[in-house]
Amino acid sequence: MVVADIVLDPEEAIEGGPWIEENPTSAARALFLGILLLMAGNGLQGSLIGVRSEVEGFSATIAGFVMAAYFAGFLAGSSYSEYLLARVGHIRVFAGLASMASTAVLIHALFINPVTWGAMRFVTGVCMAGLYVVAESWLNDLATNKTRGRLLSIYMVVTMGGMTVGQFLLDAADPDGVELFLLASVLVSASLVPVALSASSNPPLAVPEPMSLRELFGIVPTGIISSFWNGAATGVLIGLGAVYAVSVDVPDSRIPVFLAAPLFGSMLLQWPIGFISDRLPRRGVMFTVAAIAAGLSMALALAPAGSWTAVGLMTALGAASFPIYSLTIAYTADWLPTTKLTAGSAALVRVNGVGALVGPLLATVVIAFTSPTAYFWAMAAGNGIIAGYLAWRIVVADAPDAANKRRYVAFPARASAAAMGLMRGQRGKLED
Repeated sequence: MVVADIVLDPEEAIEGGPWIEENPTSAARALFLGILLLMAGNGLQGSLIGVRSEVEGFSATIAGFVMAAYFAGFLAGSSYSEYLLARVGHIRVFAGLASMASTAVLIHALFINPVTWGAMRFVTGVCMAGLYVVAESWLNDLATNKTRGRLLSIYMVVTMGGMTVGQFLLDAADPDGVELFLLASVLVSASLVPVALSASSNPPLAVPEPMSLRELFGIVPTGIISSFWNGAATGVLIGLGAVYAVSVDVPDSRIPVFLAAPLFGSMLLQWPIGFISDRLPRRGVMFTVAAIAAGLSMALALAPAGSWTAVGLMTALGAASFPIYSLTIAYTADWLPTTKLTAGSAALVRVNGVGALVGPLLATVVIAFTSPTAYFWAMAAGNGIIAGYLAWRIVVADAPDAANKRRYVAFPARASAAAMGLMRGQRGKLED
């Protein structure tokens, strides 16, 4: 891996040494507070737009395309954010993108039409991608070999916890009004305050040499296939949940619980599944988890819409679906030398992002021609493809050498390539 350390203008730094040396604990707390506020605002906005799309009379197809625009923006922003960071620095990029994302939320309230909303969802995706990169590269700079695992675990909980909180904020006001748009905008704007006040200088940005998808597919095709279809399945789960809930008349009081359930579930089994995958053949664990996720999706298609049974199954689905992303990264890392780890992981992030865009677009078309329960059948298909492909690979291809196995690391949904740097030093001498 060729790494270029991009060091920003020294005039931006305050005398007395790098900020991470002055008070790393305070810096991490401030960053996590900013992430929490940011994800709460983003989670509220995504669910609110899904609910409001139905209220405004958008068809399921149109609403699905509006929601999918976020993933298109996220995919575009993941690459462009590195360009910005190299030129103006982390603090300015975070402040600028947070302000732009906050403005995009307000435009939703001012101009209620699908074209404007789709454009603003795209802008929000671009901004969120950049904000992820800023936060994760900062965590990379804060981390040491002793604190790396703990910081990443806290980051996982804060990110998914913030999105979970955002779902419950749907009950704070009537979705038909402008109050919830204002609240989402305030949360996103407030996120830049602790970040801006915590830093006295910018950490350097390490940019890995790109790795082609062809090269990565030649080394570990399972990583490419699993990452794409997991992105498709979780993209449907996150992006279309609110659209489904409103279309089947889930009671207003239960919609936030229904939407929060998979996000809460995503935090329950990440570490137990990771612990098991570090000690048993990783592909077998991936197959089992993907098969369970497919089964749960089918069970949800048959469960009473919006019932407490459905809420429980959504929690279990989140617990099974989200760890597949982390398992895929860990399995891919088992095959890659350290010099290609960050570049390979970055390629997986792009593939997962493409899946997150394609999945909701295909699902909305199927929903339009069938019924809202296609929301669950789409997720069943994505997870089923992963399970089927893994079953085939277990039969026809050897597993990686156990001596090269890396420790599992839990990543939140939509983690950027910058987060993969936190895997440094995670190789473990574990036995299958």
